[in-house]
Amino acid sequence: MGTALAAAADAAGLDFSPAQKLLVVGVCALTAGAAHMALAVFNDGVRPFMLDFIHGRATRNATGAVSFGLSAGFVFGLGAPMALSTGVLNPWLLFLPTDVLGILAPRRWLAPLLGAAWGAVVVYGLGGANELAHGLPVDFLTAMRQMSTPILFLFALFPALAVTKQFGRLRGGLTGAVTLGLVVLTMRMWPGVFAGAPAMAVGVLMLIGFAVAADVRTARASGTVAAEGAGGMGPGAEDPMASLFSSGAARLRRHLPLFMALGAGVCALAQMKVFGGGEATSFLIAKGQYAEAAQVDFYRVFGFLPLIATTALASGAYGIAGFTLVYPIGYLLPNPFVAAAVGALVFALEVLALSSIGRALGRLPSVRDCSEHLRAAIGDALGLAILFGSLMAANAMGGGLGILICGGLYLLNEAMGRPVVRMAAAPAAVLAGGVALNGLYWLGLFTPVAGGPA
Repeated sequence: MGTALAAAADAAGLDFSPAQKLLVVGVCALTAGAAHMALAVFNDGVRPFMLDFIHGRATRNATGAVSFGLSAGFVFGLGAPMALSTGVLNPWLLFLPTDVLGILAPRRWLAPLLGAAWGAVVVYGLGGANELAHGLPVDFLTAMRQMSTPILFLFALFPALAVTKQFGRLRGGLTGAVTLGLVVLTMRMWPGVFAGAPAMAVGVLMLIGFAVAADVRTARASGTVAAEGAGGMGPGAEDPMASLFSSGAARLRRHLPLFMALGAGVCALAQMKVFGGGEATSFLIAKGQYAEAAQVDFYRVFGFLPLIATTALASGAYGIAGFTLVYPIGYLLPNPFVAAAVGALVFALEVLALSSIGRALGRLPSVRDCSEHLRAAIGDALGLAILFGSLMAANAMGGGLGILICGGLYLLNEAMGRPVVRMAAAPAAVLAGGVALNGLYWLGLFTPVAGGPA
């Protein structure tokens, strides 16, 4: 797997065609403009703060500072390393900076220009950085491809973890056993298929099945219809959040053409195979496994849809990628023109359906809650995978000394209260460790590991 990934990433090499460069620059300009107008941001943690900004209770500079604080670690610790090691762009690298630039821009016309400038930096600057890094005595970018195996295989466990968190050890153990069995069967029977794909499909279906069954049992036990169930988002006037949610949905509908343009741009970007919506997805796209990448990103939708829907309704600011359905759809479409049309339609349907989705989530509390467990499980699985893969990369580029430096930087970050968010700390440590090892080599104090990174 490592050899195939290395060949794929070398072929990609962050060398974009003129059309791809133009699209990246245009999408970054559009996303920065949307952020400036407080209509959409990518960072889910920033979206709740947008309500105060929209109503004038928070300044542009204060909101931009929040966005920068919540985003910087992901941009430089996860987005940039993932792009450099896979040759595939990602939303942390493209859209988190445009959140910050758009919010901070003092004039509406300036926000798209700043976003376009960032897109140009990415498409024209990363290639040079990639070539420079590969020319160093200690090639830490090639070493970082060691992260692919733990990310791809441990990611397959997230449905089992979510089931365990929500429904207990017995059902979690059953889901884990089914996951393991399907991975082994897939590796044995269909070696050309990503081994985690069937396992994730069945695991997510089991989780949703358990959640729906729990809601049905609750409704029967209480003797009420689903519309009168828990959730606090029913259509009645007694709901204190109904007015706020209605206002947020109406605000988004008024700007439907902008959202359709966003959907068109992001979906076309995904179709061009230079963009991946997640960690595992980036590695799959680098290997040319687009159907498997679509499957992985489709499952992530279940974890983030309720969060995005409720925060969008409450704040009046949507997600830059919507419910992220445009990612898997884009990977599978035949050309960017079809992708643009389909992406625009998908975003239009999402925005128009927001109120209905909010009411439906209110009637299905277990299904709504399972999304929280899915997000937590994805974070746990990827956290371990990224840490383990980063230590594998450290070993590949520097042996025991590499592990000492990179692992030490990670532990130091923990001891200092995580100035770099945990998910991004390990890849950032590999980059810093690679720079340190090259410095030691030039000082004559370190000899690169024989054979170099695999």
